[in-house]
Amino acid sequence: MSKTFLVAVSVLLFFSCKEQTKQNSRSVVGQTKQEEAKGTVSIPDSWINKRVKKAEERLSNSDAGKVIWAAMKAHGGLYRWYRNGALEMRFNYQPIDGSTQRDSYETVDSWSNKVVHFSVNDPEEKFGFNGEEAWLKTKDSLAFAYDTKFWALTPLYLMGHPFVEDGEGVNLQLLPDTTYKGKKNKVVKVTYDPGTGDAPDDYYILHFDADTYLLTATRYIVSYPEYFKDGGHNPEKFMEVGELVDVDGVLLPSELKTHWTVDGKPGEYITKIEITDLKFIKDVPANFFEIPEGAKKL
Repeated sequence: MSKTFLVAVSVLLFFSCKEQTKQNSRSVVGQTKQEEAKGTVSIPDSWINKRVKKAEERLSNSDAGKVIWAAMKAHGGLYRWYRNGALEMRFNYQPIDGSTQRDSYETVDSWSNKVVHFSVNDPEEKFGFNGEEAWLKTKDSLAFAYDTKFWALTPLYLMGHPFVEDGEGVNLQLLPDTTYKGKKNKVVKVTYDPGTGDAPDDYYILHFDADTYLLTATRYIVSYPEYFKDGGHNPEKFMEVGELVDVDGVLLPSELKTHWTVDGKPGEYITKIEITDLKFIKDVPANFFEIPEGAKKL
């Protein structure tokens, strides 16, 4: 047997084992769901229809709301957003300056704002929000080197527009049209009632293509009180929306690029966000979003 043949076989076995390890690591979340399953979350169509109708009625009462409703339809429709089930994705937030990266697999129930994040290195390391309380379960204190309570639902509110504007406590204001990348854009500012979420002073300024009503960019601030104990917020950011991908009939971004805002336009490029492994799932176990045994409440 030649030495060349042995080397070739060794290389083949190495990459085969490496790929199998990769597949095994990605399937652990699914295995966990099966092991924990005690029935599944099921949202009746009647509930979804009622919520969609209520959102349409509310949004149709203002010019800003009409833009948001048109954008929801352009992105696949609010009914499909909820009917498709929970959203799974890998959300990889990468600051250009090399500061703390936030990279996790997550499953989010947008119907009731519940979420579980899993470490990309070890799915046993996880954190989440059960709709009322944030929690953390980890063996390694450095597994998530950032504020997991703040970050639990942040990815949804960075990539889930315009659908996340259907809830209570959301205020909409139509701003003057603008031009972005040579095209006319409709612009809607989103603010929140006091007591809405952990950072009600946050705002989002959403840019939509005036012809297609697809989201093109988001301007926003972070006012999380744990970061700004004396009030205030960080400077406004300008987040470009990259390629939209079709996920079971819903158009969602696969990439976001964040800049500092300069005169309403993107300035210095500061963060790259990659959104991969996007899919909807309907068979989430009923207890999947509950606080797991041994977790720390935050």
